[in-house]
Amino acid sequence: METFEARPSRRRILAWGAGTTLAAAVSTGTPAHAASPHAADTAQALRDLERQHSARLGVFGRNMVTGASVLYRADELFPICSVFKTIAAAAVLRDLDRHGEFLAKRIHYTEKEVTDSGYGPVTGRPENLAHGMTVAELCAAAIEYSDNGAANLILHELGGPTSVTRFCRSIGDRTTRLDRWEPKLNSAEPWRITDTTSPSAVARTYAKLTLGNTLSTDDRRQLTTWLLGNTTSAARFRAGLPKDWTLGDKTGTGDYGTTNDVGIAWTPDHTPVVLAVLATKHDPKAPSDEPLIARTVELLAAALVETAG
Repeated sequence: METFEARPSRRRILAWGAGTTLAAAVSTGTPAHAASPHAADTAQALRDLERQHSARLGVFGRNMVTGASVLYRADELFPICSVFKTIAAAAVLRDLDRHGEFLAKRIHYTEKEVTDSGYGPVTGRPENLAHGMTVAELCAAAIEYSDNGAANLILHELGGPTSVTRFCRSIGDRTTRLDRWEPKLNSAEPWRITDTTSPSAVARTYAKLTLGNTLSTDDRRQLTTWLLGNTTSAARFRAGLPKDWTLGDKTGTGDYGTTNDVGIAWTPDHTPVVLAVLATKHDPKAPSDEPLIARTVELLAAALVETAG
């Protein structure tokens, strides 16, 4: 049975860089979920947002202490885009690394590999092109900077994109799948079932990886550290959540206005709240819509925190 970390014990408060703290204490299980007291009002507000932004919106939010939840199109398929990078890094930690040896392995690559990936803010740096990067550095670049070149190199080590699908199946996620490499996986056509997930599936997977016992304690700590270091959500979850909440998340962006954010937020009293917001539009040239994600997570926070205690 999967267990999840909930309210922390004082002796297990851990430091996570730059003054951020994260509490860790394993609960006896996941609370039974129940609709937030304001679920109906929140659902109406989400419908209004869809209409205002000409978007299709998928939402999963859960307070992991009380079980209070908000679900909206939670089982519909959406393009996964770069949200997969957290799962790929988790697969490296669970399946390839032993005591840090694999994380320390240095990978050498070409400038063409970075260029072909479509986006390499870290892998494209001259010093990294010259000397390569360790697997740990690649995982950090993929999650914290959404570096496509790093993600492709990680996928190579795992055996290709379908390794992410196999990993998800191994932890009970029957929905999330990855089929293509960066940047093609971001084409996000509305009819596509490849390279997709659902808000419910990906949120539960992130919860298992960061709050549950799917990974060892050390691996869970490492993955969470990378998520806490994310630099790409300033105008998404970070913009919509209260400033005193701690956030570890991963964004994704693709064609058809696809704009995603998935992660775990901790309230000031260390209550974990699992959040997934996936959005897409009908126009293949539509730009990403970060204000839609920020406003959606603002609604979720308001609906879920009042039962945090």
